Amino acid sequence: MRTCSLSYPESTPAPATALRTLAPAPLKSDLVPSFATICLKASKELLYFTASPDVIIILLRTVSIGFDKIINKEIPSKIVYEDDQVLAFRDISPQAPIHILIIPKVKDGLTGLSKAEERHCEILGRLLYTAKLVAKQEGLEDGFRVVINDGPQACQSVYHIHVHLLGGRQMNWPPG
Repeated sequence: MRTCSLSYPESTPAPATALRTLAPAPLKSDLVPSFATICLKASKELLYFTASPDVIIILLRTVSIGFDKIINKEIPSKIVYEDDQVLAFRDISPQAPIHILIIPKVKDGLTGLSKAEERHCEILGRLLYTAKLVAKQEGLEDGFRVVINDGPQACQSVYHIHVHLLGGRQMNWPPG
């Protein structure tokens, strides 16, 4: 089976992800519910789906479903730090005993680090300084890791820049 995948942020006007798979056999109907579950877990919205005996075409859009609603307190989260510029809360799928996401309250076009402009320097510094404050608050004196995933190959799943603060266990190198 061959797979080709493209991913774009939610703001892209065209379908944000195109996935084409050349399958050796007809698509089994039991794969569709599994695929829908994968989309939901990866914060993807299914835009289009078609299949023939040898080709499956799936169009997806990455959706930023949580951060704006978390900022506006429309969905629950375990907030550990908040000021007028940033919000820090526990990740719902932690990769370490302590896994906190730190986000700017105003997106300002900053969907990822690769989209940063000079005008974003202050908020980027604020995110890192907040990581230091929260690490101290969480008792991570022995060390912690700060991660920013940028783009589909880095597994960015929400296109609202965010810093992962990880700690509470021995980290390995190289990561990923």
